[in-house]
Amino acid sequence: MTRILVIDDDEKLLGLLHDYLVEEHYVVHVESDATRGVSRALSGDYALVVLDVMMPMLNGLEVLRQIRQDSTLPVMMLTARGDDIDRVTGLELGADDYVAKPCTPRELVARIRAILRRTQIAVGSDPSAVLLAAGALTMWPEQRRAEWRGARVQFTSTEFRLLEILLRHAGAPVSKNDLSLRALGRPHARYDRCIDVHVSSIRRKLGTLADGRPPILAVHRQGYQLLKE
Repeated sequence: MTRILVIDDDEKLLGLLHDYLVEEHYVVHVESDATRGVSRALSGDYALVVLDVMMPMLNGLEVLRQIRQDSTLPVMMLTARGDDIDRVTGLELGADDYVAKPCTPRELVARIRAILRRTQIAVGSDPSAVLLAAGALTMWPEQRRAEWRGARVQFTSTEFRLLEILLRHAGAPVSKNDLSLRALGRPHARYDRCIDVHVSSIRRKLGTLADGRPPILAVHRQGYQLLKE
Protein backbone atom coordinates (compact mmCIF):
# COMPACT_ATOMS: atom_id res chain seq x y z
CA MET A 1 0.00 0.00 0.00
CA THR A 2 1.16 3.55 -0.77
CA ARG A 3 2.62 5.40 2.21
CA ILE A 4 1.96 9.14 2.54
CA LEU A 5 3.46 11.62 5.02
CA VAL A 6 1.38 14.64 6.07
CA ILE A 7 3.28 17.48 7.77
CA ASP A 8 1.03 20.11 9.35
CA ASP A 9 0.61 21.67 12.79
CA ASP A 10 -3.20 21.89 12.49
CA GLU A 11 -4.27 18.86 14.53
CA LYS A 12 -7.88 19.07 13.40
CA LEU A 13 -6.85 19.09 9.73
CA LEU A 14 -4.31 16.32 10.35
CA GLY A 15 -7.02 14.10 11.82
CA LEU A 16 -9.39 14.83 8.94
CA LEU A 17 -6.79 14.14 6.25
CA HIS A 18 -5.55 11.03 8.02
CA ASP A 19 -9.02 9.49 8.26
CA TYR A 20 -9.94 10.35 4.67
CA LEU A 21 -6.67 9.08 3.17
CA VAL A 22 -6.92 5.84 5.16
CA GLU A 23 -10.43 5.37 3.76
CA GLU A 24 -8.88 5.74 0.29
CA HIS A 25 -6.51 2.84 1.13
CA TYR A 26 -3.34 4.84 1.78
CA VAL A 27 -1.02 4.21 4.71
CA VAL A 28 -0.71 7.61 6.38
CA HIS A 29 1.70 9.04 8.93
CA VAL A 30 0.97 12.51 10.29
CA GLU A 31 3.67 14.75 11.72
CA SER A 32 3.08 18.09 13.47
CA ASP A 33 6.77 18.81 14.12
CA ALA A 34 8.48 20.24 11.02
CA THR A 35 11.99 19.10 11.95
CA ARG A 36 10.86 15.52 12.51
CA GLY A 37 8.89 15.85 9.29
CA VAL A 38 12.08 16.53 7.32
CA SER A 39 13.74 13.43 8.79
CA ARG A 40 10.75 11.26 7.99
CA ALA A 41 10.50 12.65 4.44
CA LEU A 42 14.14 11.73 3.82
CA SER A 43 13.77 8.24 5.30
CA GLY A 44 12.75 6.69 1.98
CA ASP A 45 9.60 5.23 3.54
CA TYR A 46 7.07 7.43 1.74
CA ALA A 47 5.79 7.85 -1.81
CA LEU A 48 4.61 11.45 -1.30
CA VAL A 49 4.55 14.28 1.24
CA VAL A 50 1.64 16.64 1.90
CA LEU A 51 3.21 19.77 3.41
CA ASP A 52 1.59 22.86 4.91
CA VAL A 53 3.33 26.17 4.25
CA MET A 54 2.27 27.92 7.46
CA MET A 55 3.91 26.27 10.47
CA PRO A 56 5.66 27.73 13.53
CA MET A 57 9.39 27.45 14.15
CA LEU A 58 10.28 25.91 10.77
CA ASN A 59 7.86 26.91 8.02
CA GLY A 60 6.84 24.67 5.14
CA LEU A 61 9.00 26.44 2.57
CA GLU A 62 12.12 25.76 4.64
CA VAL A 63 11.01 22.16 5.11
CA LEU A 64 10.65 21.85 1.34
CA ARG A 65 14.07 23.44 0.79
CA GLN A 66 15.67 20.89 3.12
CA ILE A 67 13.88 17.98 1.47
CA ARG A 68 14.96 19.12 -2.00
CA GLN A 69 18.62 19.26 -0.96
CA ASP A 70 18.63 15.46 -0.81
CA SER A 71 15.48 14.11 -2.44
CA THR A 72 13.11 14.39 -5.42
CA LEU A 73 10.30 12.87 -3.35
CA PRO A 74 6.95 14.26 -4.62
CA VAL A 75 5.66 17.10 -2.43
CA MET A 76 2.12 18.54 -2.44
CA MET A 77 1.96 21.95 -0.77
CA LEU A 78 -0.98 23.26 1.23
CA THR A 79 -1.15 27.06 0.86
CA ALA A 80 -3.45 29.81 2.06
CA ARG A 81 -6.05 30.69 -0.54
CA GLY A 82 -4.92 33.70 -2.57
CA ASP A 83 -1.35 33.62 -1.24
CA ASP A 84 0.40 33.68 -4.60
CA ILE A 85 3.83 34.49 -3.15
CA ASP A 86 4.03 31.30 -1.06
CA ARG A 87 2.55 29.33 -3.93
CA VAL A 88 5.09 30.47 -6.51
CA THR A 89 7.96 30.23 -4.02
CA GLY A 90 6.97 26.65 -3.22
CA LEU A 91 6.92 25.72 -6.90
CA GLU A 92 10.28 27.39 -7.45
CA LEU A 93 11.73 25.39 -4.56
CA GLY A 94 10.54 22.17 -6.17
CA ALA A 95 6.98 21.46 -5.00
CA ASP A 96 5.13 19.27 -7.47
CA ASP A 97 1.77 20.95 -7.02
CA TYR A 98 -0.30 22.84 -4.47
CA VAL A 99 -3.80 22.91 -3.03
CA ALA A 100 -5.23 26.10 -1.57
CA LYS A 101 -6.78 25.84 1.91
CA PRO A 102 -9.50 25.41 2.83
CA CYS A 103 -9.74 22.44 0.50
CA THR A 104 -11.89 19.33 0.47
CA PRO A 105 -10.21 15.99 1.20
CA ARG A 106 -11.63 14.76 -2.09
CA GLU A 107 -9.79 17.48 -4.04
CA LEU A 108 -6.54 16.72 -2.20
CA VAL A 109 -6.82 12.99 -2.92
CA ALA A 110 -7.43 13.70 -6.60
CA ARG A 111 -4.23 15.79 -6.74
CA ILE A 112 -2.29 13.12 -4.85
CA ARG A 113 -3.44 10.44 -7.27
CA ALA A 114 -2.40 12.57 -10.25
CA ILE A 115 1.12 12.96 -8.84
CA LEU A 116 1.45 9.27 -7.93
CA ARG A 117 0.29 8.17 -11.38
CA ARG A 118 3.15 9.98 -13.05
CA THR A 119 5.76 8.70 -10.61
CA GLN A 120 4.97 5.02 -10.91
CA ILE A 121 7.24 2.85 -13.03
CA ALA A 122 5.40 0.54 -15.42
CA VAL A 123 5.31 -3.00 -14.06
CA GLY A 124 6.80 -5.71 -16.27
CA SER A 125 8.44 -3.34 -18.75
CA ASP A 126 12.09 -3.24 -19.73
CA PRO A 127 13.32 0.19 -18.54
CA SER A 128 16.16 0.24 -21.06
CA ALA A 129 13.89 -0.43 -24.04
CA VAL A 130 12.04 2.90 -24.08
CA LEU A 131 14.15 5.90 -24.98
CA LEU A 132 13.15 9.39 -26.12
CA ALA A 133 15.65 11.84 -27.55
CA ALA A 134 15.86 15.20 -29.29
CA GLY A 135 19.06 17.18 -29.66
CA ALA A 136 21.06 17.04 -26.42
CA LEU A 137 18.15 15.66 -24.38
CA THR A 138 17.63 11.97 -23.74
CA MET A 139 14.95 10.50 -21.48
CA TRP A 140 14.07 7.03 -20.24
CA PRO A 141 10.46 7.52 -19.02
CA GLU A 142 10.16 4.11 -17.36
CA GLN A 143 13.29 4.77 -15.31
CA ARG A 144 12.36 8.39 -14.62
CA ARG A 145 15.85 9.27 -15.88
CA ALA A 146 16.95 12.21 -18.02
CA GLU A 147 20.30 13.27 -19.46
CA TRP A 148 21.34 16.59 -20.99
CA ARG A 149 24.50 16.45 -23.09
CA GLY A 150 25.26 13.07 -21.56
CA ALA A 151 25.03 14.25 -17.94
CA ARG A 152 22.19 13.14 -15.71
CA VAL A 153 19.78 15.85 -14.53
CA GLN A 154 17.48 15.45 -11.53
CA PHE A 155 13.89 16.64 -11.95
CA THR A 156 10.89 16.54 -9.67
CA SER A 157 8.10 14.22 -10.83
CA THR A 158 6.10 17.13 -12.27
CA GLU A 159 9.11 18.60 -14.06
CA PHE A 160 9.95 15.20 -15.52
CA ARG A 161 6.41 14.65 -16.77
CA LEU A 162 6.26 18.13 -18.35
CA LEU A 163 9.59 17.64 -20.06
CA GLU A 164 8.54 14.21 -21.30
CA ILE A 165 5.38 15.67 -22.86
CA LEU A 166 7.37 18.43 -24.55
CA LEU A 167 9.94 15.91 -25.77
CA ARG A 168 7.25 13.69 -27.28
CA HIS A 169 6.11 16.78 -29.23
CA ALA A 170 9.59 18.24 -29.87
CA GLY A 171 9.53 20.92 -32.55
CA ALA A 172 5.84 21.72 -32.00
CA PRO A 173 4.16 23.89 -29.35
CA VAL A 174 2.06 22.31 -26.62
CA SER A 175 -0.64 24.44 -25.00
CA LYS A 176 -0.57 25.22 -21.30
CA ASN A 177 -3.95 23.57 -20.94
CA ASP A 178 -2.69 20.32 -22.47
CA LEU A 179 0.42 20.45 -20.29
CA SER A 180 -1.66 21.05 -17.17
CA LEU A 181 -4.15 18.28 -17.99
CA ARG A 182 -1.47 15.72 -18.75
CA ALA A 183 1.12 16.68 -16.14
CA LEU A 184 -1.02 17.96 -13.27
CA GLY A 185 -4.29 16.19 -13.93
CA ARG A 186 -6.33 19.40 -14.03
CA PRO A 187 -7.24 22.13 -16.54
CA HIS A 188 -5.10 25.24 -16.71
CA ALA A 189 -6.71 28.18 -14.90
CA ARG A 190 -6.34 31.67 -16.32
CA TYR A 191 -4.10 33.07 -13.57
CA ASP A 192 -2.42 29.81 -12.58
CA ARG A 193 1.38 30.13 -12.91
CA CYS A 194 2.14 26.52 -12.02
CA ILE A 195 3.16 25.44 -15.54
CA ASP A 196 5.22 28.61 -16.08
CA VAL A 197 7.16 28.13 -12.85
CA HIS A 198 7.87 24.46 -13.56
CA VAL A 199 9.07 25.26 -17.09
CA SER A 200 11.31 28.01 -15.70
CA SER A 201 12.86 25.49 -13.30
CA ILE A 202 13.44 22.99 -16.12
CA ARG A 203 15.16 25.71 -18.16
CA ARG A 204 17.51 26.52 -15.27
CA LYS A 205 18.48 22.89 -14.92
CA LEU A 206 19.10 22.38 -18.65
CA GLY A 207 20.94 25.63 -19.35
CA THR A 208 21.08 27.01 -22.89
CA LEU A 209 21.70 25.76 -26.41
CA ALA A 210 24.93 26.50 -28.27
CA ASP A 211 23.41 29.67 -29.71
CA GLY A 212 22.35 30.93 -26.27
CA ARG A 213 18.64 30.20 -26.62
CA PRO A 214 16.76 28.27 -23.94
CA PRO A 215 15.84 24.73 -25.06
CA ILE A 216 12.18 25.44 -24.27
CA LEU A 217 10.58 28.44 -25.95
CA ALA A 218 7.36 30.22 -25.05
CA VAL A 219 5.22 30.43 -28.19
CA HIS A 220 2.78 33.34 -28.08
CA ARG A 221 -0.80 32.14 -27.56
CA GLN A 222 0.25 28.54 -28.21
CA GLY A 223 2.16 27.37 -25.16
CA TYR A 224 5.67 25.94 -24.88
CA GLN A 225 7.89 24.22 -27.43
CA LEU A 226 10.97 22.06 -26.93
CA LEU A 227 13.48 22.83 -29.66
CA LYS A 228 15.00 19.96 -31.63
CA GLU A 229 18.21 21.96 -32.12
